[in-house]
Amino acid sequence: MDLYVYYRVQVADAAVFLTKVTEMQDNLRREYSICTALKRRPEEQDGVHTWMEVYLEVAEGFEAKLEQAVASSQLPAMIVGKRYVEHFLDLTLCA
Repeated sequence: MDLYVYYRVQVADAAVFLTKVTEMQDNLRREYSICTALKRRPEEQDGVHTWMEVYLEVAEGFEAKLEQAVASSQLPAMIVGKRYVEHFLDLTLCA
């Protein structure tokens, strides 16, 4: 299963946020041997960007580990509103 997590971050916090979220994802990638990605919409709206964390082919129970990592990373203080988690299954593979 793949996880896609999106949320909003103040443009003014982007540089610090990028450092913290990258460090968190690097740690998760090493610890759980998963592929991760980080994305951000190019446009801002009302001084915020929408960000997305991607976690590919994660094992059952990974979401709880992710939430623990987020809580200890100081990311919630820079997130505007809620983090939204979406789950997707692969139905076809790239050729």
